[in-house]
Amino acid sequence: MLRRPLPLALLLFALAEALFLFRLSVPSIFVFDEVHYVPAARTLIALTGPANIEHPLLGKSLIAFGMLLFGDTPFGWRVMSTLAGSVTCVAIFATTWLVTCRRRPSLVAAALTLLGFTLYVQARIAMLDGFMLAFLSSAIAMMAWTLRRGGWWRWIAAAVLLGLAVGCKWLAAPYVAFAAAAFILFKRADPRRFPGLPVWLALAVLGIVSLLAYFATFAPAFFYQVEPLTLARLIPFQFDMFERQTQVLPAHAYQSNWWTWPLLIRPIWYLYEPVDGTQRGILLIGNPLIMWGGLVAVAACWIGWVRNGSPRLFAAAWLWTGSLAIWAVIPKSLGFYYYYFPSSVFLAVPLALMLDHWRSRWRHIDLAFVAAALALAIYFLPVLSAAPLPDGGAFRYWTWFSTWV
Repeated sequence: MLRRPLPLALLLFALAEALFLFRLSVPSIFVFDEVHYVPAARTLIALTGPANIEHPLLGKSLIAFGMLLFGDTPFGWRVMSTLAGSVTCVAIFATTWLVTCRRRPSLVAAALTLLGFTLYVQARIAMLDGFMLAFLSSAIAMMAWTLRRGGWWRWIAAAVLLGLAVGCKWLAAPYVAFAAAAFILFKRADPRRFPGLPVWLALAVLGIVSLLAYFATFAPAFFYQVEPLTLARLIPFQFDMFERQTQVLPAHAYQSNWWTWPLLIRPIWYLYEPVDGTQRGILLIGNPLIMWGGLVAVAACWIGWVRNGSPRLFAAAWLWTGSLAIWAVIPKSLGFYYYYFPSSVFLAVPLALMLDHWRSRWRHIDLAFVAAALALAIYFLPVLSAAPLPDGGAFRYWTWFSTWV
């Protein structure tokens, strides 16, 4: 039983942050979508006018904050992303602890989060997805805490975090509905859950508070020198964003369908070129052991829930399933593997739960799994961290399949 998780959570945060910060300024050029978001952050710093209006402002504001603190440098562009990645790791640890109340599976979940590759890559690039997931995973942990202990302040905090997640990317919006549905299901199954929170009042607070938090993220736009936002324009501006979000885009070499992402069919090379005096590469790919093993764990959670109705197995399975199901209905003309980022991180929870369950038969299966995941992380590290590569054909060492090239 883990009675005092805070010291361990702080240690995990420090370890994750040290990992993400190491050689953060390499490469010194824009990587992948940094070409969009760093200029947008510069515009926010100067408050010159609208830029990159297809996305809300919060993620770009956080990139700008890092640049204000550390300068318009690669380190300044990316430093806030490292904090978001560390928060995500701790949030997965906290969620697993709140579900199990045990140290071992919680630490396994945190380790698998760090070793899953996708968090490491996204925590070292100035993109919006890492900020969205930090707020989203924190909201999930806060909801789990509310489920266990009740209390209006926890529920309100979860609603604020959900609103801020949507303020980074609209992809987080369906999770507000997921939160409402989860509240209703768990409360009906056992009225003692969410103590002190009546259903309709809790749902009203969730909707109103998350919406207010979302709209608050547009505050900098009211101070633009050109085309400043106004209260009258705030709602119509959302429709302008929607038009940008749903526009038909030309075909892309790295596009892929949502159902291919769990199978790891088409990862993305964020970078592969000579830079800073040598050949370097950054491949956004999930750890094959965790990505494929996680699918087995999700299936086992669903089977376990059908057999015994375990709420925690249902929650763990739905966390991944729901995050992927969004893409089956979302109106996007193109899909890319980085859209799978939240789902890839959420796999750590069902994996930790099932590995802990399977320990009754195979005593050290969880440690063996983490060790194997670590071995793969060391193997792939050169093309996760933009380390110097021997030559332009070095990618062959890591591209196991032709679709990975």
